[in-house]
Amino acid sequence: MKRKLSTIDISLVGMFVALMAIGANVTSIAPFMVVGGVPITLQTFFAILAGAILGSRLGAISMCVYAFVGLVGVPVFAKFSGGFTHLLSPTFGFIVSFILTAYITGIIIEKNKALHTYIIASLIGMSINYLFGTNWMYFSYQLWAAAPEGFTYSMAWLWMIVPLPKDIVLAIGAALFAHRFERTLVSRGYFANLKKSVN
Repeated sequence: MKRKLSTIDISLVGMFVALMAIGANVTSIAPFMVVGGVPITLQTFFAILAGAILGSRLGAISMCVYAFVGLVGVPVFAKFSGGFTHLLSPTFGFIVSFILTAYITGIIIEKNKALHTYIIASLIGMSINYLFGTNWMYFSYQLWAAAPEGFTYSMAWLWMIVPLPKDIVLAIGAALFAHRFERTLVSRGYFANLKKSVN
């Protein structure tokens, strides 16, 4: 039977929802984070980090909450937007993929806490984000959205080549940060002590 969410669990979920909102709009907050016309968003980074730090269950919950909060109208999606109309957006698949990204990343790391596992899990999580999001985008253009002229499956993947290098770097960065976090705060019982103090 799954345990109930503790006060600290709920706080951590809320923190990652806020981080995802910042990650979606970081170029609005920091315009210099646009390289060659390509925005350096941090959503994939934070989705991976959620799974790596919070674990598969809590990481996936935090991404579910993020998606739900955005769909009900809170402006946490890109361009400070929100609402149920995003369900029809060709890029909504990337938001759905964040749930899978966090869950799979967490599942892999829960089996082995070695640094190489963190890196592999983070890169797999990033790959899931790309596979699910890009395929959703392609099929949405084929089924209900107005596709650009001459749009093909190959074109959808060509679009993803531009942000790929920075997402690989950020995925590895998330792995290194999460592993370091695990070996310092978590391994020293920080969260265990914190939970005792708030529950």
